[in-house]
Amino acid sequence: MKFQESTLAHQLLDNLTGIEIGGAAHNSFNLPRCANVDYTDDMETVFKQGEFKLCGEKLPVDYVAEGDHLPFPDESFDYVISSHVLEHFFDPIKAVKEWLRVIKHGGYVFMIVPRKDALETETRPCTTLKELLDRHEGRLHPDDVVMDGGHQVSAVTGLPLCERWHWSVWYLEDFLPVCEHFGWRVVHSAERDDKVHNGWTVVIQK
Repeated sequence: MKFQESTLAHQLLDNLTGIEIGGAAHNSFNLPRCANVDYTDDMETVFKQGEFKLCGEKLPVDYVAEGDHLPFPDESFDYVISSHVLEHFFDPIKAVKEWLRVIKHGGYVFMIVPRKDALETETRPCTTLKELLDRHEGRLHPDDVVMDGGHQVSAVTGLPLCERWHWSVWYLEDFLPVCEHFGWRVVHSAERDDKVHNGWTVVIQK
């Protein structure tokens, strides 16, 4: 089984060159000039096992790097795209800033992020702007974040996510104030994505 492709992503990005953070075979955007960046090229991680279980293949990794610390010069690409990835960063502000760094002026950061109500095991309150700022500015550390009631199991394998669990949980209305705070220019947003249909979408243009 593979999820459908995103019409919006094709409309915006088909003629551009970019990278995907944490791409997966079962959830492919199938963009023609897009390289996959992942934290490891180990094909036996929980996530890669899940890809194979769902669709019988695993998306190759083109660059090994942490998604919030990319090995590319400033303004290297036209876009950065991700689906169900941002919530895995302890400091998502750092991640988005890094994605904006590596795209050219006029380029896009395209994100699909799971809605809180898509995660049956998630009982935490939505992550606030204040908490995100406290994490980003060093007032909160991973050991300070309450994970009880958090979504810590892979939806595709049923296995624990370990250190790659969901640090944050949002609806679109919770994340837009983050964009406003940093002056990130949102050119498209949707409470329900056009791909997996269990997330929200934000597109930022640099």
